[in-house]
Amino acid sequence: MPIVKLTARSVARLKPPGTGQTDYWDDSLPGFGLRVSAGGRRAWVLLYRHGTLKRRLTLGPYPDLPLSAARDKARDHLREVAHGRDPAAEKAAGRKAETFEELAENYLERYAKKRKRSWRTDELALARDLLPRFATVKATAVTRRDINRLLDSIVDRGAPIQANRTLGILRRIYSWGIERDIVAVNPCQGIRAPGEEKARDRVLAEDELRAVWNALAPEPAPIAAMFKLRLLTAQRGGEVATIRLRDLDLAGGWWTIPGELSKNGLAHRVPLAPQAIAIIEEACRAVALAKAGDWLFPSPIADGPLVNLWRAVARIRKRSGVDFRPHDLRRTAASLMTGMGISRLTVSKILNHVESNITAVYDRHSYDAEKRQALEAWAARVEQIVSGRTAGADKVVPLRLA
Repeated sequence: MPIVKLTARSVARLKPPGTGQTDYWDDSLPGFGLRVSAGGRRAWVLLYRHGTLKRRLTLGPYPDLPLSAARDKARDHLREVAHGRDPAAEKAAGRKAETFEELAENYLERYAKKRKRSWRTDELALARDLLPRFATVKATAVTRRDINRLLDSIVDRGAPIQANRTLGILRRIYSWGIERDIVAVNPCQGIRAPGEEKARDRVLAEDELRAVWNALAPEPAPIAAMFKLRLLTAQRGGEVATIRLRDLDLAGGWWTIPGELSKNGLAHRVPLAPQAIAIIEEACRAVALAKAGDWLFPSPIADGPLVNLWRAVARIRKRSGVDFRPHDLRRTAASLMTGMGISRLTVSKILNHVESNITAVYDRHSYDAEKRQALEAWAARVEQIVSGRTAGADKVVPLRLA
């Protein structure tokens, strides 16, 4: 087992042995080397100790993985070892992800759920489009052609932006798989997002709001309640979907969104108008009867909240005749509130937007009173709109929302 100075030139000159294999160890990075086999195969390897155990980890083939990248990879793994991890054992566990479904499940459990607030979005995209197409396919066998066909089918059903999101999630899954040495190639490389991204400024007019509200009547009670609360509270869809009973103070008229469930990581107090409280109380009774736990809107088929609403959105669009996206309800609420004379600062506080100016660091006023007054006035306005007693919402200047 010779110790040599590994350089790009010296590696290229190494001769295969007559039989078996020879390991050439780097003189500058202990444990890092190149294994050269009699058949000409060359692979970078790393030797290290985990506790009392001696481990060997294959880093990748040469020349696909060049020397500089292989040495960097070896250093990264040695840092992991210094922190108590065992890269070889983790790689062996990862090899169990032979199918795309197993790779995706590993990604969700080992990465997304631990590091991403939006992991449920990834889970939904997997359930809706990726697993039905690729579940039993070997993770290494998914090709660019397969992915393009999937994206085309999503675009053809009228959801080009969803196709972009699905591509992004698939790209992240394979990038994670490469980091963990589960797969060697990302089949998403070189694929362009099929949908043209445009900032939306869609604000529903009064007659459209009325049509959407009326179209909720045939929906299951939890779905109708979720859409109504999105409009009445002006909060994000994911935050409404993950309301927990413990975060509600109906006697005081408050809903507290904890930082771990808000999009921007900031805890947020939302005042509840009487109309919103009535909707929540009805949902609470249903949860109590079903003994469904802490979620206000529990999933009927799995643990966790009810977050998969894309079929419901399609039904509501068709029934109402209004081309809208659920996030348009939040934008509409904000825009109509400013049109009612409510200050943009108060609306921003209701929306829980992050303030980037330095004044925000010193502004500890919660604006609770202003938010309550604004949302109660807005709920009364919604009542008027859905009953057909007002007009003119289409004259309001829209706000761009995060």
